[in-house]
Amino acid sequence: MAGMFEIVFKAQRKKTEGTVLCLVAAEHEAAGAATVDPSGVIARAAKAGKFKARALSTLDILAPEGSPADRIFLLGLGDPKAQTAHDWLKAGGTAAAKLRGAGDATVFLDAPGVEITPRAAADFALGMELNAYRFDSYKTKKKPDEEPTPQRTKVTIITAIADEAKKGLALSEAVSEGVFIARDLVNEPPNVLGPIEFAAKAKALEDLGVEVEILGESEMKDLGMGALLSVAQGSARPPRLVVMRWNGGAKKDKPVAFIGKGVVFDSGGISIKPGAGMEDMKGDMGGAAAVTGLMHVLAARKAKANVVGIIGLVENMPDGNAYRPGDIVTSMSGQTIEIINTDAEGRLVLCDALWYCNERFQPRFMINLATLTGAILVALGGHQAGLFCNDDTLAGEITQAGLVTQERVWRMPLGPEYDKMIDSKFADMKNTGGRHAGSITAAQFLKRFVKDTPWAHLDIAGTAMGSPNDEINQSWASGYGVRLLNELVRARYES
Repeated sequence: MAGMFEIVFKAQRKKTEGTVLCLVAAEHEAAGAATVDPSGVIARAAKAGKFKARALSTLDILAPEGSPADRIFLLGLGDPKAQTAHDWLKAGGTAAAKLRGAGDATVFLDAPGVEITPRAAADFALGMELNAYRFDSYKTKKKPDEEPTPQRTKVTIITAIADEAKKGLALSEAVSEGVFIARDLVNEPPNVLGPIEFAAKAKALEDLGVEVEILGESEMKDLGMGALLSVAQGSARPPRLVVMRWNGGAKKDKPVAFIGKGVVFDSGGISIKPGAGMEDMKGDMGGAAAVTGLMHVLAARKAKANVVGIIGLVENMPDGNAYRPGDIVTSMSGQTIEIINTDAEGRLVLCDALWYCNERFQPRFMINLATLTGAILVALGGHQAGLFCNDDTLAGEITQAGLVTQERVWRMPLGPEYDKMIDSKFADMKNTGGRHAGSITAAQFLKRFVKDTPWAHLDIAGTAMGSPNDEINQSWASGYGVRLLNELVRARYES
């Protein structure tokens, strides 16, 4: 749920009643102290509370003597020389947790000793917005201490660079909206969000100027997408392939392309998953959700780049028509695939989507995102996504974007010795190489469908859903990948 905060930037404010939050850097006085603390309460309270302004530390001062404010929060920034873009996001998220429900609040941003840039101000606002997200639209009963409808809080951020910060606020809102789209899609229950409904969500991007095509089952059959269609054949819900195009760059420029796995629910098919935790498989479309959210951000901020987003949408179910272990299917590339395990279905969806994207658009690079393997959780947990890449330059660019946004990636190996593990006795390849090196062999499978195009595969099984909560995400669905790839496009690929 977005919109819990209404954020505005101003150079000053006549009244600072109600709740006030002041940023403080280590060994410096609080921002706005001259305005809200004529009696010197902040210094006394900080000493009594042993508040040293360590990063993200807070101090709550109620009914401060002589102050027009009813309540003052101090928020520490730590060492002012060590501030990063992500630190400003986290500070904003921490502020949001303190100001939620305040009704009307003032934030003094210009902490003495700290350089406040328009980017920092916008990142602080973005952190507030990201922290505010909640997915509770299906709850009909609230806890006794919860309001029936959360109170919308108006936040006035006071800074000397208010005019410049206002321009950045539009960007932060575009990013938060894209992240929220991705989170909403992953959080939606599977009885509500099937391939058709997901495709309709993507279609709504036309309002922002995105060109959207939706391919149905017959069109995919004509294209020869036997791998993708095999996954869908056990479900009563028909598959969809959605092609989204944002043309913000020069006509002569080749597009960059992002492809997402969109298995709206994954039972495992005939190779059915254990019942415990299967409800989480409503999030097996986290890659498609991230691509959809990314396309929203790029269009909303009018990115000066040509971008293609493709999502393959299917449901993997075990009925009498479901594909079976031992089946051999033919992909759009013409390569044949022996099915060893029907729960290794995401790579079958992606291989046809990758081939289609490469053949039709001839992009500068392709990056696919997928909640592909549980093995990546064993390797990396929920803190970093696995990066597999056939191009060192592209791998470096993605890694750097991840360091900026703190949606981090860890590069994993590829090699012929792993490729041999998916060779089949009966077809060109098999869809799984077994338990060992499971994430790597999945990536090797996808690599067979990209030719020489620079390509990266992000295995986001540990980061798209159920990842550890932090200052900017309190949701089961994180929206991982939206900010990462937006930063990649912004920093490297806009004209």
